[in-house]
Amino acid sequence: MSKLKNEWFDWIKALLIAFALAFIVRMFFFAPIVVDGPSMQPTLHNQDQMIVNKFIYSIDDPERFDIIVFHANEEQDFIKRVIGLPGEHVAVKDDVLLIDGEPIQENFLQQIKSQKEPNQTLTEGFRLEDLPGGYKEIPEGYVLVLGDNRNNSSDSRVLGLIPQDTIVGKTSLIYWPLNRIDILNTDDV
Repeated sequence: MSKLKNEWFDWIKALLIAFALAFIVRMFFFAPIVVDGPSMQPTLHNQDQMIVNKFIYSIDDPERFDIIVFHANEEQDFIKRVIGLPGEHVAVKDDVLLIDGEPIQENFLQQIKSQKEPNQTLTEGFRLEDLPGGYKEIPEGYVLVLGDNRNNSSDSRVLGLIPQDTIVGKTSLIYWPLNRIDILNTDDV
């Protein structure tokens, strides 16, 4: 009887340890998220399931073109792309991204740009000063984010600059559906 009790105790102990480890990993390191809506198309599709790296920004700062998840409000997280970093001025003119007045190539938009009509605008022109807050440069502790589907995205043009302390993490792995499995490499953009 004692041997059976020890076996049960070992199983219960192993299960508790497994649940505790899963909880710690989910809480502090990685979490799943489901893309909701078309704002990041064509890069991300509605209902893509992804993994969020929650600890990366505790050891590193966000970089331009990272795809991040942040708390847009108390009930909702958004997925957008980092475009502007602290200390920078951001503008878009004639569908060209300008950082501190210098044009920046957005390779992830090439597919959309090649399919648009000649007079169609992908990104309506704006300057940082025109956004909520009226900043002349992005202050320390904030980033400017845009969706890849620029004409159908609630991003910094509506929400204003995003405080870095509301960022949940960086996402780059699509794991579902199976035909969309991909690791998004922001170094290639």
